[in-house]
Amino acid sequence: MKRYLLLFAALCMVMAGYAQKKNFSYTFYGQVRGDLFYNSRANAETVDGLFYLYPKDKNPDADGNDLNATANGSFYLLYSRLGVDVKGPNIGNAVTTAKLEADFRGSGSNWAVLRIRHAYVNLDWGKSAVLVGQTWHPLFGDVSPQMLNLSTGAPFQPFNRSPQIRYRYTSGKGLQLTGAVLWQLQYLSAGPNGKSEEYIKNSCIPEVYVSADYKADGLIAGVGMEMLSLKPRLQTTVDNRTYKVNERVTSLSFEAHAKYTAPNWLIAGKTLLASNLTQASMLGGYAVTSIDSRTGEQEYTPYRHSMTWLNVVYGKKWKPGIFVGYLKNLGTGKTIAGPTYGVGLDVDQVFTTNLQLSYNLPHWKLGVEYSPSFAWYGTMNAENGKIEDTHSVTNHRVLGVLIYMF
Repeated sequence: MKRYLLLFAALCMVMAGYAQKKNFSYTFYGQVRGDLFYNSRANAETVDGLFYLYPKDKNPDADGNDLNATANGSFYLLYSRLGVDVKGPNIGNAVTTAKLEADFRGSGSNWAVLRIRHAYVNLDWGKSAVLVGQTWHPLFGDVSPQMLNLSTGAPFQPFNRSPQIRYRYTSGKGLQLTGAVLWQLQYLSAGPNGKSEEYIKNSCIPEVYVSADYKADGLIAGVGMEMLSLKPRLQTTVDNRTYKVNERVTSLSFEAHAKYTAPNWLIAGKTLLASNLTQASMLGGYAVTSIDSRTGEQEYTPYRHSMTWLNVVYGKKWKPGIFVGYLKNLGTGKTIAGPTYGVGLDVDQVFTTNLQLSYNLPHWKLGVEYSPSFAWYGTMNAENGKIEDTHSVTNHRVLGVLIYMF
């Protein structure tokens, strides 16, 4: 890890020297962040519990004791980060900027490894701008919760940074139009081989997003639409014979969002009709609706979920806040005739509340957050994919955060 850190620091120094020679402007920034957390039970999560989602279902042992009803907790500094913003030189009338940012989040089971968060260039002509590189998915957008938990509202709020090409047009009357095509790298879709880049790579069709926003006097309000087309498999084996197949599952998702900011207030919310957004740290996936008896070729239908959240934060130095999120499994709308692929497809509903309080000084943030979360599990109705005969489980999460920003 030390070697990676030295390489990154050396790269920043080289960029700084080049910036001075070529009349660039640049700004280094970063943070040292520590997260101390406690959970009352096992949960769906990533990064060993740092990125928290929702409580796991009951898992009874031979005596009926719930194996998942065991407390856990830890302390990590993996989301400490370092970055550089670069500006110039201009290309014609376009203002040129770039960002390179990394943290120690790693991937898979390789934590404490340097990882790229943002790496992009942006050309801005005033009303029009083109971004090429990796940054926040447009579904995360300009409206996201202000909270301490690193999941930032997931699984109710899309959470994803992806390689993309994005065009944005802004009129003088507060209208902003966005169009983007995206690929996958660190945040992946689920499928027959688990989460993988191969489904969109074999599809040859990037993810597409379009939106329209109105911005004025601290208000942002808008709507967006996302399309995702995947190829789950390229071949099958039936009776020891291998067949080439042409399978595809295409889904559409829709969202509406709004945020109001004032000197002491943040009020924000978002609602989604989400379809197969597993690459955005959300519940979803797809199901097999038919199987060819000779070749094994399958047809699919996506699951649909409704996700909604509301966030209110007040203050400057002392900041109390509340976040409320709710999601509902709406099923497939079609009869399921085979396997299902996705995340949390046995979950009917999830409801989470985050109560937070932070103390803020220049360069410092100290905060605590309490989050009770409820998930309802049950059995799937194969006629429509909905979950029935549900029961609930509850997790109580307490999080303490200390951040030094520079």
